[in-house]
Amino acid sequence: GNVDVFKRRRTVEIKHGRISMLATMGYITQQLIRFPGYLSFSGGVKFSDVPNGLGAIAKVPAAGWFQIVLYGLYCEGTTQNWILPGGDFDFDGQYMKKMDAANKRAPGDYGWKPPLLATDDAELKKRRLNAEMANGRLAMVAIIGMFFQDGLTGSAWGDWALYTASPLRAFEGELGVQAPVGFWDPLGLSRDGNVDVFKRRRTVEIKHGRISMLATMGYITQQLIRF
Repeated sequence: GNVDVFKRRRTVEIKHGRISMLATMGYITQQLIRFPGYLSFSGGVKFSDVPNGLGAIAKVPAAGWFQIVLYGLYCEGTTQNWILPGGDFDFDGQYMKKMDAANKRAPGDYGWKPPLLATDDAELKKRRLNAEMANGRLAMVAIIGMFFQDGLTGSAWGDWALYTASPLRAFEGELGVQAPVGFWDPLGLSRDGNVDVFKRRRTVEIKHGRISMLATMGYITQQLIRF
């Protein structure tokens, strides 16, 4: 029930959500738009030479990464309210509480009022802030999914066929593999590729399915027929 810690975590959640929304839009935009010209004149690297997604990490020159990190540090340094003056982290939220009280700010409020979105209407503002948090949470899940799929297939929209190292391919031709999910194994129980274990589980699945079909029909039938 610590309010200060809650507010610190809420601020961190909002910040991560905003970053994830930008990252998600960036992942999508680079599939559609390319800047003309050079990313690095000295290195002879054109924007068109840089692949999409995670593959771009190795293509960006060291000086470019230095600029990116420097800008990130600038953003943190100019809006920071979670680092104590001595450099320690504000895990209990006390320093943030003092900063927010001095600036009369709510969590996530850095004083910027975006055009067409900022409002003084309390109800409308609450609805928009809730929408921002919901979209931020979705974006955090989305960008992690994009990273994961990009790492496996080489693209954020990667085709399953590109993930040739998957042990699940051993079972892609089995009965029961159906569109749109294909081979459905969200827990990764078959990732070891063990055929004997797979067949035992398939037998158990079919048996449970048959019992459940009978049970479902029995539930419906007793509502309509009595001996």
